[in-house]
Amino acid sequence: MPTFKLTIEYDGTGYAGWQRQPDQPTVQAAIETVIQQVAQQHIPVIGAGRTDAGVHALGQVASFRTEKELEPRKLLRALNGLLPPDISVRSVEPAADDFHARYSARAKLYEYRILNQPEPSALNRNRAWHLYGPLNLVAMHEAAGLLVGRHDFSSFQGHPTDTDSPICDLQRLEIHQDTAPSPLPLPLGGRGEGKGHFAHALIRIEAQADRFLKQMVRAMVGTLVEVGQGKRPPQSMKDILAAKDRRSAGVTAPAQGLYLVRVDY
Repeated sequence: MPTFKLTIEYDGTGYAGWQRQPDQPTVQAAIETVIQQVAQQHIPVIGAGRTDAGVHALGQVASFRTEKELEPRKLLRALNGLLPPDISVRSVEPAADDFHARYSARAKLYEYRILNQPEPSALNRNRAWHLYGPLNLVAMHEAAGLLVGRHDFSSFQGHPTDTDSPICDLQRLEIHQDTAPSPLPLPLGGRGEGKGHFAHALIRIEAQADRFLKQMVRAMVGTLVEVGQGKRPPQSMKDILAAKDRRSAGVTAPAQGLYLVRVDY
């Protein structure tokens, strides 16, 4: 039975996550439905990660096996012709017989986007977390560095979960900022007071690990934001990891800012 590897991009706004659920639209269900139309049989599709409701993907990977003779280029065109416009299959490739989208993965890269500016964005309301107040990025960088490495990430794990082990190797956690000047006046006491401009910033937090726990990236981002807001010191990351208790960490960042960027094999 040939094995196929799909690389998929989607806007998760209108879906209850990747994984098929009864009576709710999911990305997995949408893809399985169109594959069934093409192959004339139900074929289970396995995803590399179970993205939550509202989470997006630039490079989700899925795999399936079938007895049907399918030509990758024709299958790619057929799938994109049938899928809704918020889901796109970027590539269809033959894969080794033992390839498994989830279990063959060696690492995943996620990106979280924060829109740091005084006014909300109509176009990005479902694509980033809007934060009005200034953030101390130096403190956030320091805190992020303390999370990198192989740790028990129980304090950043959402519940309920079926994960066997809370141990993850967080290979990198980096914070990038893209700024652009704005003519909007700066609020009293805000960043850059006296200059008459507020620096609009897109803050991108990249997290790469061999595996991630449920809502782990969003919990880390929410905690880093609290550091940036001065609500907790950077060194508190050590105590949070040691606590192994979700209550010790910060808020869970909203789903709309999270993107599954890439899966490495």
